[in-house]
Amino acid sequence: MKAKTIKKAIRSKVNAWLASIEDEAVRSACAKETIVTGGAIASMLIGEPVNDYDVYFKTQACAVAVAEYYVSKLTAATGHGIKVNVDEDGRVRRVPGNVYRCETAGDVTTLQDSGEIEDAYEDSEAKALADDRPQYRPVFLSTNAITLSQKVQIILRFYGEPDAIHENYDFVHCTNYWTSDDHLVLRQPALEALLARELRYVGSKYPVCSVMRLRKFIKRGWSVNAGQILKMMMQVSALDLTDPKVLEDQLTGVDSAYFIQIMSALKDNNPEKVNAAYLVEIIDRMF
Repeated sequence: MKAKTIKKAIRSKVNAWLASIEDEAVRSACAKETIVTGGAIASMLIGEPVNDYDVYFKTQACAVAVAEYYVSKLTAATGHGIKVNVDEDGRVRRVPGNVYRCETAGDVTTLQDSGEIEDAYEDSEAKALADDRPQYRPVFLSTNAITLSQKVQIILRFYGEPDAIHENYDFVHCTNYWTSDDHLVLRQPALEALLARELRYVGSKYPVCSVMRLRKFIKRGWSVNAGQILKMMMQVSALDLTDPKVLEDQLTGVDSAYFIQIMSALKDNNPEKVNAAYLVEIIDRMF
């Protein structure tokens, strides 16, 4: 797909989403501060279907406003005590840390089991595209993101200019981006990686998630050389994964909802340090 076609496709998608926002102040902020980056542009460049459009915002204020807009709708309709919180690092998160599937505004299911979460996400996406209910409604809420119908995923946890957002990214092919002033940036290293279908690791704050993401890309026919894996291993080795806070941060680094049950089990037993043998026991029990 050509660059001008990609710009047109993203602009059309963002305009349709903006039109669905009933709060004028929130809609106006999003119109000025939206950034689309990640796998959507990569998929369009190589002619593959877009799984979802990852939407970020330039400021914390906008991310909080959008999160509160969608959460308030669900809270009012369901009575669930869902709130938006900014943690000590300035990151926007939703509390409590449950995962929710939203069948309708008044029907929100709390999910805990890792397999249930993965199945529910895929099921919610399929149903959202197949029915005639309102478009761009919340269908799935994880700790760090709100997934809307029509393949839009609003990322809450990270915000800022594109370069700041990409500090949390791992593979270079995902670093092309579009901004709400209709500016599309295609980075040469990203294009080279896409043409070769080669994973090139640029470093991430969440290397544990990067290692796990390898499975997805390898299944899609991407290649990765030993040097890229070594770079991930070096970053992982610098982490203290026996610290429950570090482990939780890594497991939810991008938007991985599948390890909530592990962290819940660790918190229930309240260990000061994560013993490797105990963690292996939990993983074997739950997966």
